[in-house]
Amino acid sequence: MRIRSFIIAYALVLAILLFADRRPGSTPQDRYSHVIDLTDGRDATAPHSMATESRTHIIAPGALIPGTWSAGQIPPERLVAPLVVMDLNATVTVKDGLRISLDDIAAWESQHGMIPQGAVVAIRRSGSINDRAHDPRLNDPKLSDPSTRDPSIADRLLTPLPIARDAAMFLIDARSAIGFAVETPVTFSSDRTLARQLALHGSYVLEGAARFTSLPSTGSLIIVAPAKDKKPGEAPVRILAMVR
Repeated sequence: MRIRSFIIAYALVLAILLFADRRPGSTPQDRYSHVIDLTDGRDATAPHSMATESRTHIIAPGALIPGTWSAGQIPPERLVAPLVVMDLNATVTVKDGLRISLDDIAAWESQHGMIPQGAVVAIRRSGSINDRAHDPRLNDPKLSDPSTRDPSIADRLLTPLPIARDAAMFLIDARSAIGFAVETPVTFSSDRTLARQLALHGSYVLEGAARFTSLPSTGSLIIVAPAKDKKPGEAPVRILAMVR
């Protein structure tokens, strides 16, 4: 009996060892090499004593439709997600009407593969317009605090979300995108329908982010940490990207 028990135990241990040996081990490609802080915390041109508050904010669903999630109510599992980066044309500004289109998404996926489910999509402006120190919209004191923004100047200084409505809805419906990240302050005054759809789907927008030029198009993980604030408006946010 003891010999039989020993043989059975030995067979079980051997089976476990063989199973463990066949499991795919972690490879360098599965590891993140460094972390990039995407939060724009201060005006880099200002003296240390005049450092401004973060210009990076989260536009939660509750800022678009009252009664939906505020920044502090967004479920934690929607604050950690795959991060993909799409580029806007360097020669055209958002004010000129440039948007990510369905064709742009198709071209991106043909090059990089399908956008992972549940991702945050960052829209990166390239070229000289990506230089935040020379973008007057980002240094205007009237925009430093969302709670004091003057609606009369918002349409002149803020930009629409730089993605076409049908493209945004494709990402939300077909790719389960949970958010968008952009480098400038955003207004939805010209597309209230898109704002409503974002809120109803629980999607958020990260505005005033920085250092997108340091990100690869795919393979990163974004961590979004909004202030634990139940107010429905915009809230300051810390954004980190773990990059492979």
